[in-house]
Amino acid sequence: MNSIYEKIRQQINRVVKDAFETCAKNQTLPAVELPEIIVEVPRERGFGDFSTNVVMQAARQLRMPPRKAAEMLIQAMDLKDTYIERVECAGPGFINFYLNRYWLYDALKLIQEKQEHYGELDMGRNVRVNVEFVSANPTGPLHMGNARGGALGDCIANVLKKAGYDVTREFYINDTGNQIEKFGLSLEARYLQQLLGEDQVPFPEDGYHGEDIIEHAKAYIAQHGDSLLKETPEKRREILVQYALPINIERIRKMLSDYGIEYDVWFSEKTLHDNGEVADTIQFLKDNGYTVEKDGALWLSGEKLGLEKDEVLVRNNGVPTYLAADIAYHRNKFVKRGFDWCINLWGADHHGHVARMKAAMAPFGVSADRLHVVLFQLVHLYRNGEIVRMSKRTGKSISLEDLLEEVGRDAARFFFNLKTSGSHLDFDLDLAVSQSNENPVYYVQYAHARICSLIRKLKEEEGITLKDVAEIDLTLLTKDEELDLIRKLAEYPEEIALSAKTLEPSRLTRYVMDVAAHFHSFYNACRVKGEEEPLMMARLMLVDSTRIVIKNVLDLISIHAPEKM
Repeated sequence: MNSIYEKIRQQINRVVKDAFETCAKNQTLPAVELPEIIVEVPRERGFGDFSTNVVMQAARQLRMPPRKAAEMLIQAMDLKDTYIERVECAGPGFINFYLNRYWLYDALKLIQEKQEHYGELDMGRNVRVNVEFVSANPTGPLHMGNARGGALGDCIANVLKKAGYDVTREFYINDTGNQIEKFGLSLEARYLQQLLGEDQVPFPEDGYHGEDIIEHAKAYIAQHGDSLLKETPEKRREILVQYALPINIERIRKMLSDYGIEYDVWFSEKTLHDNGEVADTIQFLKDNGYTVEKDGALWLSGEKLGLEKDEVLVRNNGVPTYLAADIAYHRNKFVKRGFDWCINLWGADHHGHVARMKAAMAPFGVSADRLHVVLFQLVHLYRNGEIVRMSKRTGKSISLEDLLEEVGRDAARFFFNLKTSGSHLDFDLDLAVSQSNENPVYYVQYAHARICSLIRKLKEEEGITLKDVAEIDLTLLTKDEELDLIRKLAEYPEEIALSAKTLEPSRLTRYVMDVAAHFHSFYNACRVKGEEEPLMMARLMLVDSTRIVIKNVLDLISIHAPEKM
């Protein structure tokens, strides 16, 4: 059993089913074909610990007012060997379950038993999931959109893995197409400017103006001199791209590693062209009637796929579009590599591409719901209450490297996961580095460090260490602050399940902030050191269980859990 909630739901399911059978046997209710019994936590504590509307779902078969049927059902319930203390009917026929405290004590025992594995679920049942995120053009530094997409994508992958999915993290390298041509033209111009003078060589109007392009040109000259002057422009650009692109990709890999992200696969778009998968995909669509020819180009048929308009697959110059490569790439993921589910993280400006990609999978027998796109909104950086766009150090747009240098990995990842992906994010640079309770990452890390300090001091100064669970009387934990904290710790597997279902890891940052708040309330109201040993041990176990949960959440979102601060 991985979750106390799972056990409680099983008990309620059994009690409800048995009651229906008893009522049918006694002929107080007709025999019914039961729908799935959905057991939920009511929003208000006054309506019990758990609730079900199963009677209202089965109302048509019962042929009587749901409330009356619910009352009969409650009369027939056998609560023996469960956590259920009492059951009440509410409203039009809700059945509310009120539990005794033993479920809370068993929740603590489960945390102690599972330790770092607490929160792991098997809901994914090893379904193979590909999570593709960041996938920045390898032509320059990573920006704020990449930073947010990276934090979100990595946390989604971590949550899905924790929930029992077989997860592959993937970076799609856009190493062909317009941006690479522009990269080559930019490198060539800077190379020639270094050798012939800036006034002798015009720079492409839409070229890449970053300092990194000049650095590449200088570095190439330092190694190879003016050897490219004798080459044709096409060959010169090709050689410069072959030189600079791997350097950029390695910088991206290193930067993301510093950010706490490690990929399983770095997938090159160029390989899809080189091995014929793009051409084969276009031919498949053509052979199966999913294309139309007009204006000398080949188009994906909007009419055939239920799209608003046709989309160009091959331009009139014979060059495939990015869409063609993207369809081939997703076909590769689903058909060739056999992923059950693919999740892409894209900036909100790509929303128009979502319907196209989902529809384009149908010819290959891939249903639209197997491709899920998480769209995330822009980030606004603030300092002293004003929007910041430029780095103090470089005077250029703030990159991920600049951000990590200023606020560190922990604050960056925590702040990027504070809000749902669809919300605009205001990132307060001053708050992110402040050592105060207003800074959420500091607040949570401080709670963990405070717990570690308490446990360490008890051991070093008093020789007190936590006893085995079997030797501790947890029923001594009766104060509201104790029970509220346990209740919050018990929710962790539920939060994992909901985060995996919604693909919203921001639930976990909010959850761990709640855990820290409940712990501070408990700590201020309940002494550990100096109490009678039985109560001290029970509270020490609660403190240690809180440490386990906070560390598990911080590990999950790849943030350090410091033992000293």
